[in-house]
Amino acid sequence: MVQRFDVSSRFADGAQFTAGRLRTGSSGRTHAVVDPATGDEVLGYELAEPGDVDEAVEAAHGALPEWSGATPGERSDAMHRWAAVLRERTDDFVYAESLQCGKPLKLSEEFDVPGSFDNVAFFAGAARQLPGVAAGEYSGDHTSYVRREPLGVIGSVAPWNYPLQMAAWKILPAVAAGNTIVLKPSELTPLTSLMFAEAACEAGIPDGVINVVSGAGADVGETLVSHPRVAMASFTGSTAVGRRVAELATGSVKRLHLELGGKAPFVVFDDADLSAAVHGAVAGALINSGQDCTAATRAYVQRPLYEEFVSGVADLMSTVRVGDPFAPNTDLGPLISHAHRDRVAGFVERARSSATVVTGGKAPGGGLAKGAYYLPTLITDAPQDSEIVQQEVFGPVLTVLPFDGDDEGIALANDTPYGLAASAWSRDVLRTGRAEREIQAGCVWINDHIPIISEMPHGGYKASGHGKDMSAYSFEEYTQVKHVMYDITGEARKDWHRTVFGDR
Repeated sequence: MVQRFDVSSRFADGAQFTAGRLRTGSSGRTHAVVDPATGDEVLGYELAEPGDVDEAVEAAHGALPEWSGATPGERSDAMHRWAAVLRERTDDFVYAESLQCGKPLKLSEEFDVPGSFDNVAFFAGAARQLPGVAAGEYSGDHTSYVRREPLGVIGSVAPWNYPLQMAAWKILPAVAAGNTIVLKPSELTPLTSLMFAEAACEAGIPDGVINVVSGAGADVGETLVSHPRVAMASFTGSTAVGRRVAELATGSVKRLHLELGGKAPFVVFDDADLSAAVHGAVAGALINSGQDCTAATRAYVQRPLYEEFVSGVADLMSTVRVGDPFAPNTDLGPLISHAHRDRVAGFVERARSSATVVTGGKAPGGGLAKGAYYLPTLITDAPQDSEIVQQEVFGPVLTVLPFDGDDEGIALANDTPYGLAASAWSRDVLRTGRAEREIQAGCVWINDHIPIISEMPHGGYKASGHGKDMSAYSFEEYTQVKHVMYDITGEARKDWHRTVFGDR
């Protein structure tokens, strides 16, 4: 049974976390965390303002010498303790994540929370395994080796769709590598990010290593990613906002990490297991109410299977149970807000002029009318260049299009600005091998869609950004590589000096 704590009491000291303690923001503006299932206010808190960012960055900068100077083993031990503290509070994290996002309990219990905690355990181990090139005499006269050093203070901005997971993906590789961090979660969903940071301090990670500022992107987010003491800006969100972050960060030549929008293709060849593809498409399209940048949004189905696929998806979508996130049998919860629900509905309504809405395409009434719900929606007959096919909807909407030859299927899969994730469905290893090589995406699943693991990287191509989250590859983002070269000859006059002065 989920522990239902009193959120207002839990965050009575505020929704900012700086230098190891909760405190109130300084903007003078109150913001409400709203339960999207009911529209009720969960928590009212004072938003941060740019001065709060300055304080958080100074706290992170002050904590940097101690944390970056700790041994990898010391950082690892602290992170293992952090993982243990988190596991003791699993129920609280499950409840808070479902409350602020509207996620069904089973998604929080079986995906978001355990996946995030597994990330902590992974990076606790990875902290001791920062890779480098083995020392060697590559010139013959010198010994060379590579050091990996922390960058400094990291400024990260995370989205609302997976608040706990995104906090983990931003914080963990940064601190495992010896950096300190200031995280700005979405002002809609700050609860689990704050709890995550608090647990780290309780586990013995020094105050100031992890700080959280809860505020709006236009002032707090922009101040953070452009702050002169911030060495790297990391952002997950829309491609449009990512462009703005890039402008701000490159103005001071910061390291930049961007995980942006997606429009994942789901390519079904004519020899695929049809039942598996239908089940995979519904699960891949509807996870987190479709609010997932890797969600299956464009299914391209080879013509011999097309009609059966559409029929199968429509039938399976009709069985999905939409309802209260805290009801044990709920499959699909609400979208994050009524405003976002209306945005998704707008995409579908505009598509009706040139496409067919097979099922869904509306908000439910009755007892769910107060929430930000939208029914699972299947669309066919949409032109490839239409908005519904090309742009990120970020809701429970799947568009299905037919294709004929393999060349066409792969070309259509690549025919959007995005390249975050994709899947290919076939029993033919040559077909799947071609798909994994030629589809332009940072992750290509074969005969599945959505699963992620801590050991493997996540990040995109093209307008989906650059850089990797999770895995040891993420250390490429959060460390500075330094080449150290020692002379081993002891000679004052080197042979190469003659290219500058004198003769041999």
